[in-house]
Amino acid sequence: MALLSFLKIFVNTLKYLQNNEFLVDVDVWGLFSNLEELNQVSLSFVTDFFKIIKDHVTASESSLDFISVLTKYFQGNLCQTHQIYCLHYTSAIFYLENLRQRDDFGIYLKWCEQNEQCKRLHLPELLVAPLHRLTRYPLLLNNIWKRSTDAAQKATILSIKEKVEKSLRDLEGKVKWLDNFQKFRQLQEIIIWPPLWDRDKRFFLPEYLKHILRENMSENILSSSNRQLLREGRLTLAESTRILDVYLFLFNDFLLITKTKHNKKKYGGSDGGLIPVCPSFSPELQSLVKDGGSCTVLDQPIPLDRLTLKNIDPFHVTVLGLRNAFVIQHENRYQQCIGAFLLQAQTETVKKTWMSEIETAVSKYANGCETQKSSFFCLPSESSEI
Repeated sequence: MALLSFLKIFVNTLKYLQNNEFLVDVDVWGLFSNLEELNQVSLSFVTDFFKIIKDHVTASESSLDFISVLTKYFQGNLCQTHQIYCLHYTSAIFYLENLRQRDDFGIYLKWCEQNEQCKRLHLPELLVAPLHRLTRYPLLLNNIWKRSTDAAQKATILSIKEKVEKSLRDLEGKVKWLDNFQKFRQLQEIIIWPPLWDRDKRFFLPEYLKHILRENMSENILSSSNRQLLREGRLTLAESTRILDVYLFLFNDFLLITKTKHNKKKYGGSDGGLIPVCPSFSPELQSLVKDGGSCTVLDQPIPLDRLTLKNIDPFHVTVLGLRNAFVIQHENRYQQCIGAFLLQAQTETVKKTWMSEIETAVSKYANGCETQKSSFFCLPSESSEI
């Protein structure tokens, strides 16, 4: 219970400051969710739980009967309040990372974290504490079950434990889905999809005819609930006359090559409507987003079943002056090459990691498609360019 008490230092201090017209734009619920309710429910559970033990010690003839208190809380609002907090946790971390860029909020954080009751723990470490507590409940129930001697009690405790474990599994799926949704929502904000005529000068349409060409919008491409971001990072692309800094996004069904653009306008400032930077992004992408940068798509997405990966042998590395290089080839359904990208990594280790993860993603995608074929029918992913 101590960690939850430490968190109250932050909550109460923030409310005090807001009552005195400081940090009034900070959303207490957005940062702490239902923490106060969770603290109260958890405290009540622990109090009632230890009261049974105390009564047993005081009156030696009484038996240890935890069924009533376990049923009351685990089939009541104990798990529910934890679930609400867990589902909001990722958004709270997003919001905290956004707020930490402000000087006034930084002073508040520093003052609270220096409180001796916090024992040098920082707010992110304290915010995650209720998640850890929830995962320990099955262990508590299992220990009570082991020490129970009454068969009926053991059956009831086992039933409660199984329900709590199922609830945790369901919650894990919801949290993963929500995290992925928030990640892709931010990707939609920073990935720019130029129209066809800007992406490839070979295609021409008079201005007055461009409206008849319907472009696939980025939100449609990145909105699949089953899509996952496997890896992202910076590489360089060798073109005929220049070396271009590019940023790659490897998804579980396609690869996207983009060109980064840095803006002077900062992202996630005092405007509360802006989405904070996703903490699961790499530090490099987080920095790009915070600096107001964006990623402009260079070419169409490369479906993993149309992607061929080729290593550059040492001879060409020496002759052409290439280092840590590999080639990504985009083929259409007739096995014709419609795109080739000569990429260079910062180090040989980074190159090997990229190649390994791309090969793994391609293999998993192919296996998944074969599984669907065997069960029903799997249409091959068609390239948008034949």
